Amino acid sequence: MKCNMLSLSLNPITRFKSHTPSIPLSLRASLSGAAESIMATNSVRVAAAQMTSINDLAANFTTCSRLVKEAALAGAKLLCFPEAFSFVGAKDGDSVRVAEPLDGPIMEKYCSLARDSSIWLSLGGFQEKGPDPEHLFNTHVIVDDTGKIISTYKKIHLFDVDVPGGRVYKESSFTEAGKDIVAVDSPIGRLGLSVCYDLRFPELYQLLRFQHGAQVLLVPAAFTKVTGEAHWEILLRARAIESQCYVIAAAQAGIHNEKRESYGDTLIIDPWGTVVSRLPDRSSTGFAVADIDLSLVDSVREKMPIAKQRKPIDFWKAASL
Repeated sequence: MKCNMLSLSLNPITRFKSHTPSIPLSLRASLSGAAESIMATNSVRVAAAQMTSINDLAANFTTCSRLVKEAALAGAKLLCFPEAFSFVGAKDGDSVRVAEPLDGPIMEKYCSLARDSSIWLSLGGFQEKGPDPEHLFNTHVIVDDTGKIISTYKKIHLFDVDVPGGRVYKESSFTEAGKDIVAVDSPIGRLGLSVCYDLRFPELYQLLRFQHGAQVLLVPAAFTKVTGEAHWEILLRARAIESQCYVIAAAQAGIHNEKRESYGDTLIIDPWGTVVSRLPDRSSTGFAVADIDLSLVDSVREKMPIAKQRKPIDFWKAASL
C-alpha cells in the first residue's frame, strides 16, 4: 500500500515535504499487488491545520480562509481546524462575550468558506452561545462542502486542571459540559468527534469505535506547552492503536497572549499508531496532509480482531466480585 503525505507550512513561506509511512510487514505481506492498487485508488486526502489564534475574530478568519484555500488546492476533501480556531481570549470573560449561536454571523462565514472551496471542515471547538449569560458551549462543528452544518458535538470533559509548573485552568467556570457522544458519516469515513481534554478519557473513544462505528477520530486541541511536551503524541497514538482508527489532531501552536501558550505539533496517525504526517515546525502556521485509506483500517481490524475479543461490561462486573 502506498500513501502520499505532504506537510505544508505557511509561515513564512509554503514548504512541501513528502513522507512514506511504515506499514506493518505482516499487513503488507497479506496484500497482493492488485489489492494495493485498489487501496491506492480508494484513498481520500485530508488536512489538519495548525495556527496561533488570538483575540481578533477578523485576523483569525483571515488565517483560516487562507488555509482553506491552500488545503483545497492541495486536494484535501476535509480540513480540520484546532480548538478555539476562531478566537482565543486574552482575559477572563472574552470567550463568553464573543459566543454566538451556530446560525450567527461568525459560523456563517466559516460555512461560506466550505461552500466556496467545496471542502468539508471540522471546526472545533467553537464558542457557541450557552444556556445562560455566564457560560458557553465548546462545540465541534462539522460542515459539508455545500456549507451546511451536518453535525455538532459539545465538549464533555472540561479542562479544570492545575498544570504542573504552569497556571490553573477552570474551563467549567465559563463552559457548560456536553452530554452526547457524536459520530457522523463523511467522504473520508465515519468520524468520531471530540475536543482536546477529551483525549485523556479513553472510554469516549472506545464508545465511538465499538458502539458508534467510528473509523476516523478527530481531536482538535489547544494543549498547553507543558502537557503537550509530556503527553500529546503518546495519548494520540494510544487512541489510534486501541481503537484501530485514524486520528487527525489539529493543534493550536505558539504564544496567543501573555497568559497562554499552546504546544502545537499537528499530527495525522494511522490505525497502527504510526504518525503519517506532521508539520516540520510544531509552532508554525500551516497544515499537515495525508491520504487516508479505509482499507488499512479494515485490514488492521481483521488481523487483530479486538472488537470480537473484548469483554462486555458484565464480564468485568462479575470478575471483580
